[in-house]
Amino acid sequence: MGKDSEFYKEKAKMQKIKLRELISQLPKPAVDFIHSKEQTTQTSTLISYSYDLLTFFRFLIASNPTITGLDIQKIDYGLLDKITPDDIEEYQRYLELNVIGEQHENGKKAIARKMSPLRSMYKYLLTREYISKDPTQLVALPKLKKDKNIVRMNNYEVQAILKAIDDGNAFASERQRKYNQKTRGRDLAILTLMLNTGIRVSECNGLDLNDVDFNVNSLTIVRKGGGQDIIYFNDEVAEVLQNYINGEREYIKPIEGHEKALFYSLQGHRISVDAIENLVKKYAKIVVPNKKITPHKLRSTYGTALYRETGDIRLVADVLGHENINTTIDYYAAIEDEHKLQARNAVDFHRKDNK
Repeated sequence: MGKDSEFYKEKAKMQKIKLRELISQLPKPAVDFIHSKEQTTQTSTLISYSYDLLTFFRFLIASNPTITGLDIQKIDYGLLDKITPDDIEEYQRYLELNVIGEQHENGKKAIARKMSPLRSMYKYLLTREYISKDPTQLVALPKLKKDKNIVRMNNYEVQAILKAIDDGNAFASERQRKYNQKTRGRDLAILTLMLNTGIRVSECNGLDLNDVDFNVNSLTIVRKGGGQDIIYFNDEVAEVLQNYINGEREYIKPIEGHEKALFYSLQGHRISVDAIENLVKKYAKIVVPNKKITPHKLRSTYGTALYRETGDIRLVADVLGHENINTTIDYYAAIEDEHKLQARNAVDFHRKDNK
């Protein structure tokens, strides 16, 4: 159950294997940095760090005269000490757009994220006195604007997307309608669950059947950081979950190792994160074509509704599993503005004629 399930144990094992594979490709300065973070940082985060650092080293080998043609693992502290702020600025331009070789294009937010592990590595190396200077600190990061326009669905749109799943009439082709009938119960259960609890797509993907307790209408989930949590759901969620479990799920023949999963693909696999994302986008495109709806937008839809009903930002942070309440405050700042507007007519001290 929860983080002790076979799914999460296997997931953790595969992540560790992947991290070791990436570490084997990195030079010693980067390996030292990654090892220094292993006790305080999630493995999935370290995998992302490793990918980003490999991108930096590949850039150096392809474009820096001092390092060009060198094997990545031959890059040592001395070579990193020769990197200049100009090199870092060139790397940021490379991240923004590259059309030769490893082609990519990144916005300011992505560039800032990819620069983060590089800056952290240099800070670590400088603190340990492996290098004498840190060129990343002399280069400005892209300036990011806080976006208060949170994309979410209103109540009408929520009802419309659930109705589209329930009756299947929104699909144009007969083939789509037939497929919808095969997955109707599952899709309705997933969308209803996510819209009424705000769970992440990865938390939904990791659910086992025995994580559901209908005695108290609760779910045992594993949060983004690996911690276990219990959340509660309403009677509507209970009804659609029970309909799926006692209906469609009964007729699926799970493949070996996937028997305990709550949600299945038609092939008997545990439904994947990508599959959940695709089904959300599929129904949203039909019903809400003017909004880019993803599983995360279902999460913000729930968080917005909960905050409007309760006005308790700490409750929203707790239910959504935000480790830092500032994440919740920043994300729902737009709702704070709406609350302030409500004060406009709440008090009316106007001048009256004295007679």
